[in-house]
Amino acid sequence: MKHPFIARTSLLAKLFVYFVPLLLAQCDSPNAGKRESTSSGEINISVDESFQPVIDSQISVFLSSFPNAKVNVHYKPEADCLRDLFRDSITRMVIVTRPMTPDEEKFFKDSLNYVPREDVIAYDAIAVIVNNKAKDSIFTMDDLRAILSGTSSYKLRPVMDGMKATSTVRYAIDSIMKGKPLGQNVTAAQTSQGVIDYVANNEDAIGFIGVSWIGNPEDPGQLSFLQKVRIASIQCVTCTNETYVKPYQGNIAEKRYPMVRSLYYILRENYSGLGSGLANFLMYERGQLIFRRAYLWPARMRFEVRQVQL
Repeated sequence: MKHPFIARTSLLAKLFVYFVPLLLAQCDSPNAGKRESTSSGEINISVDESFQPVIDSQISVFLSSFPNAKVNVHYKPEADCLRDLFRDSITRMVIVTRPMTPDEEKFFKDSLNYVPREDVIAYDAIAVIVNNKAKDSIFTMDDLRAILSGTSSYKLRPVMDGMKATSTVRYAIDSIMKGKPLGQNVTAAQTSQGVIDYVANNEDAIGFIGVSWIGNPEDPGQLSFLQKVRIASIQCVTCTNETYVKPYQGNIAEKRYPMVRSLYYILRENYSGLGSGLANFLMYERGQLIFRRAYLWPARMRFEVRQVQL
């Protein structure tokens, strides 16, 4: 027969082993001590400004479905979003166009003892826009590379949403310029809206912008943008014939459009909190359908792409 004191000590040891990890997990939450679940509580997230229109729609539907949830969204350049994830203990989720690097994963493993969750939720494209009066709206990737380096015969002034720190600029340097710097001729606008306004007001301007801002013909605001600018066609490098395509949904899905990028969420949450609920919403049916309606290509659902004759 066990001595009662020994039995009680054994029980306390088991409770200690079970509950302490849960308490430690909650310590990482800015809502520690508050009631939170996957559908209630409060969370701060930082989002790449290139995706403001579609993420505004996502958050609106999410909050209408879960009235006890509060999501504070901060739209910023991509580098600032990632800086928030590393330095700001309040920001638990970022939505950006790249995954964590191995060094970033190691940082979290060493400092938090776990690696944040991440996944691809949609595919986006860099759209090229020109003024409605522009003579040229059909380009090759070599044309765009020359325009951005300042060596092109096209008399066009390129404009981007900032000269550094944004996902569009990073994509231009990494994927269009192949690591070479942008030319001195590139003009910086403060935001994606600023790019649209600049191109609309300058006949010799050519803008680079996330398709989320101008790709949805069912959005009244975006229809008004398309009255000011034209979407350029870019040569398809995977097509058998010489074909020029726009960043339409089917062309993004089949990678016919040459400037496609992935959209990721990164979640610094190792428990089932509101961040997990929002991530699940983005990844499953309703969130994926919102991406589809915004004319991005959903990454987590299967849709059929049909070829039609026009």
